[in-house]
Amino acid sequence: MPDRRELGQADSGHHQLITCIVQRGKAENAVRAAMLAGAPAATISFARGTGIRERLGLLKIAISPEKEVIEIVVTSDCADKVFDALVDAAKLRTPGMGFIYMTPVTRVLASGGAPAAPDGPR
Repeated sequence: MPDRRELGQADSGHHQLITCIVQRGKAENAVRAAMLAGAPAATISFARGTGIRERLGLLKIAISPEKEVIEIVVTSDCADKVFDALVDAAKLRTPGMGFIYMTPVTRVLASGGAPAAPDGPR
C-alpha cells in the first residue's frame, strides 16, 4: 500500500500552486527550467484554448488553440524563483505565448516514496 501522509492545513500559505499555460510543444523546456529553480516535480496536460486568440489575430499574431498546462506545487520559499524561471523559459512576456498564475494551497497530501514532513517535501 502506498505511503500516504496528510499534512493538514498549510501554515499561512506554506505551499503554492503555480499554473502555467503555454503553446503546445513549449512545456518541456519550461518544466526543465522550473526544476532547476527548485520545483520538485511538475504535471503537464494538454488543453485547447479560446478567447484571446481571436483578439491577437487582429495584430497579425497567429496563436494555435492547442495548449499545454503545467501545474507545480512548491513551498512558498521557492515559489517566486520557480515562477520567474517559468516566465523566462516560456517567454511569457511576449504577447500570445501564454500566461501564468500562482494560488495558495491550503492542504497537501504526499503520496508514495518517503513521507513528506510538515515543513515540505524532502
